[in-house]
Amino acid sequence: MTNELTLSRFLRQAGAEIRVFDMGRRIGPIDPDTWERFEAATLPYPMPLQRKAWTGLVQIPRNSETDQPAEPVIWFLRLSLDEQGLLVQAERDYLIRRLMESAQAHGSEQAGRDFLADNPYAFQPRQDRMALFHALLSHELSFPASRFYAHAAAYLAGETGWDQWSFVGYQGIADAACRLDDATLADAIPHLPDEPLVALSHCLESRTIADRLRDALVKRLDHAMAQTNGAAGTVAALVRAVAGSASHPETRQAIVRLLKTRVGGDIEVLVAISGRAWELLAEPELQRSFLQRIATNTHGQAAFRQCVDDLLSLPSLAADLRRTLRDEDAPAEIRLAFSRMLQDRDADA
Repeated sequence: MTNELTLSRFLRQAGAEIRVFDMGRRIGPIDPDTWERFEAATLPYPMPLQRKAWTGLVQIPRNSETDQPAEPVIWFLRLSLDEQGLLVQAERDYLIRRLMESAQAHGSEQAGRDFLADNPYAFQPRQDRMALFHALLSHELSFPASRFYAHAAAYLAGETGWDQWSFVGYQGIADAACRLDDATLADAIPHLPDEPLVALSHCLESRTIADRLRDALVKRLDHAMAQTNGAAGTVAALVRAVAGSASHPETRQAIVRLLKTRVGGDIEVLVAISGRAWELLAEPELQRSFLQRIATNTHGQAAFRQCVDDLLSLPSLAADLRRTLRDEDAPAEIRLAFSRMLQDRDADA
């Protein structure tokens, strides 16, 4: 491991505890060693989205009297990646230099807050992503849940009536997804109207779920995909909900069934698979089925190119995906869409 200065090392030297979250494909912690190696440009970013690393850096001070975590300072940074998926070093060096200048001008405590002012690499997550991030972080740091949690927990436990969902706040659902036991959530799944089901599903995509909850979600997914005029948004949300259980045969079989249905060709559903449940595409047969559907998707060639380009940026998937795309025995739809994609790249060059 290199000893060169990185952003997280600089912050730790100042006495801060640092945690890093992926804010792109899913919201969840990044292993400290993985982050250190990424910052040192010796390891590709594991979960790029649109060929960037979307990250949340959390600086956690300690209360000097209780030695408990105090209110954290949070930075959301969108970092560019090179062709190998490595961090562009000029950006990292810029951020370190800017942080050092801020610390010298304002002192280490204020530096973190001033660091984001007019920072070209800062971004603001969507409101729903922020809600889930705060729910995950507060639970991880043993902070209290939001004031919306109690009502959401009561609703998901069936105590207020399933038709009373309009009074449940999204932040409360995010907190409940992180704190309620999976058995309670599994019991709620069959009864939830589509709106709260979609919200809960989006909040479950970033965590591992127990078998009972997975089975309830898969059953609801089967029901949704069987509807003649089923909403693609609900199906896509349920795909996202089971993403954390991508390694289970039941999940894989559900996606295989989905890709054979009408709604399985909707671009919203296909993007949910590639963006949130991409691990499933490591399986050759399922990968080929997915590529056939994206090659004939409802939004055309541009959507195929954007989706495949994004998948090719994933270190865990790129090599196998290239082999499938270049396979002379691949279905004609895949070969044609990939050929057009290469032609478009040449035209853009």
